[in-house]
Amino acid sequence: MLPGKDLLAVWESGAAAGDAERALLLHAVARPATVDELLAVPVGRRDVDLFALRRSLFGARIPVRYACPECAEELEFDFDTEAVTGMRAPDPEPIVVTSGDWTVVLRLPTSGDLLAAARAATAAEARAVLLSRCVAEAKRAGKPMPSGELPADIQRRLTETAAEADPCADIRLDVICPECGHRNRAELDIASCLWAELDSWARATLLEVYQLARAVGWSEPEILALSPLRRRYYLELAGHA
Repeated sequence: MLPGKDLLAVWESGAAAGDAERALLLHAVARPATVDELLAVPVGRRDVDLFALRRSLFGARIPVRYACPECAEELEFDFDTEAVTGMRAPDPEPIVVTSGDWTVVLRLPTSGDLLAAARAATAAEARAVLLSRCVAEAKRAGKPMPSGELPADIQRRLTETAAEADPCADIRLDVICPECGHRNRAELDIASCLWAELDSWARATLLEVYQLARAVGWSEPEILALSPLRRRYYLELAGHA
């Protein structure tokens, strides 16, 4: 686990960033590499790394809160991240998708693709950016075609094929509401989930730093150098716990 000061630096860097930038910051913690290398990693491979980072920082089980879309019942359960460790890594080779007279060569989306799509002004533009970046070649009856002219059913086929080839990129939980029996597939976005947990941890840690600095006059580096257990003990002595 990174020292507290380094985790706080990651949190501070991403405080005003978007989801794609935050995911990249977290991935840099999980997998030390150059930015270009991280941007080229398929999304599912990145998310496997983020699940491993989550286990090292906060443990294996993620508490999940979910509102049933049918009856609005609030559900609470844990997701065991160990379930992700056995999922296969995606094949780096391009995927050939054929449907009717269309033949499309597709590569799996990467962190760089998501970052580029996140800069689009609308959801439709974001989808167009992903298509243009991930479709290496598109032909209709042997004639090259731009990715922007792919029909909607082919685009859906590409999305489904990419999800099958990289299952860790789209983790879905099979949730059954005990109140009404409604069954739903709920998305678990590990990047957003992990960032929310880091944000909660950072705010709690900074509060501890503030309370101890006021109580005993220590500096932030001195307080962060203490283990969480020792900080908690000193807070109890100072009457803040």
